[in-house]
Amino acid sequence: MANRHTIVLMQTSQNRATRTFMDYDSISQAMDGICALYERKLKDLNPANRNITYDIGDLYNFIDGLADMSALVYDHSIQAYLPNDRHFLNISGSFSTLGRASKLSFS
Repeated sequence: MANRHTIVLMQTSQNRATRTFMDYDSISQAMDGICALYERKLKDLNPANRNITYDIGDLYNFIDGLADMSALVYDHSIQAYLPNDRHFLNISGSFSTLGRASKLSFS
């Protein structure tokens, strides 16, 4: 999965103005970026709580709760991007940061 440029497309609500994208050098970096988005949301929702824990199910619920999320992953063999829906993100098993990030401490 290394060196597969990945573009994450997301829409946080039904409002089309919330559409955005993020690009990463690899699938694993994209998964790390999604974890970081969720962690920022947790921090915003719990500003007084200095220690927050979550598990993979919480992260999946966050992804499923978005109006839309998908990823375009570059395939070197065909020199094109392949589309993947949010279920690809859930089953890819690439959330490498979850182990280190499942317990957050905020300063």
